[in-house]
Amino acid sequence: MIPARFDYAQPTSLPQAVSVLSDAGEDAKVLAGGQSLLPLLRMRLAYPSVLVDVGCVSELRGVRDEGDHLFVGAMTTQHDLVRDPLIREHCPLVSLTAATVADPAVRHRGTIGGSLAHADPAGDLPSVAVALDMVFVTRSPREERRIAAADFFLDYLESALETDEILVGLEIPKLGPGWTYHYEKFHRTAQAWAIVGAAVAVRRADGHIAEARIGLTNMAPVPVRASSVEAAVAGAAIDDDVLRRACATADEGTSPASDLHATPEYRRHLARVLTRRALATAARA
Repeated sequence: MIPARFDYAQPTSLPQAVSVLSDAGEDAKVLAGGQSLLPLLRMRLAYPSVLVDVGCVSELRGVRDEGDHLFVGAMTTQHDLVRDPLIREHCPLVSLTAATVADPAVRHRGTIGGSLAHADPAGDLPSVAVALDMVFVTRSPREERRIAAADFFLDYLESALETDEILVGLEIPKLGPGWTYHYEKFHRTAQAWAIVGAAVAVRRADGHIAEARIGLTNMAPVPVRASSVEAAVAGAAIDDDVLRRACATADEGTSPASDLHATPEYRRHLARVLTRRALATAARA
């Protein structure tokens, strides 16, 4: 299909991008990699009056070490997330998960900021953001804001971003030594959204799980933490039966949707199974 008519702007600096977006009004949209927005435009599910393309804003790209965390520019592609040495060293769950997104063609265009700002609970990276307690850095004509991942996702395809606000980048905490990671998801094809996914970070000590962080994909209108499982495995032995019992509550507090691909009951089952698999893999890595 052909998108509805819109004006197009291509700023070349962050201040210019912020100014253009602010002047464009509430119906403007920011274009990053375009892998989520362009299909919506073609199907006329989005009708922006102005499309602000930030692809030429160099300040929004790249990864840098800022001591206790990494700063990842919002226009950093998923392909770069997979390959960047700083991310692979300090935040490998991001690399592992980005490698499962769609296919290489999508990963070369899709960006971490675009994926997270889209706020689709079926996306892979939002569950990683909440599991790792990322902080979203935004910029508007008024101020710069830092928003915790738990507060960023408000509802299905709805985030805390204001209409004149650009997502500049992400602060990703370094968890340090002793942590291992895994992302497990179930989907129909490589290009399809996850039906359910589980992003897991585990800290081991003395042969036990000292601490776990678990984010669930597509189990509610927003990414959620499997808090009951996190509490159940703290101090637990790395044993299949122990993990199975702990993960029996992985769907607690979730509200999975019903669609053409799965019923809520099936998603709840998948959440329990995938969380157990991801926990076991990470704990034994």
